Amino acid sequence: MARKKVLLVDDSLTVLLLHQGMLAEMGYDAVLARDGREALARAEAERPDLVFLDILMPHLDGFETCRALRGREPTRRTPIILCSTRAEPRSVQAGFDSGCDDFLAKPFDGAELAALLRRYLD
Repeated sequence: MARKKVLLVDDSLTVLLLHQGMLAEMGYDAVLARDGREALARAEAERPDLVFLDILMPHLDGFETCRALRGREPTRRTPIILCSTRAEPRSVQAGFDSGCDDFLAKPFDGAELAALLRRYLD
């Protein structure tokens, strides 16, 4: 059976590498993008099974990227999890309004991430 593919989008290389390692330990493949524009291109080329999307990024923020992914046929129904250190109700609501399936507050631990991945990928 093919491994599920997760598109990780964050402007911090450190965060990307940390999350990539967590995903690899759980048996998932990671595709990396450093901003919203790169995420849209990678999503088109790679067709991920899930998108894990930071909110605060240059060029296109997570909300704009989420709306753009929802507007494209290949990713219209792909699960999108927004994550941010800014988890106040207004940001969480803006995330759901932009089309995300779930919201994860940073910092989070491996158990929280694993539970979400199982929910959407298994």
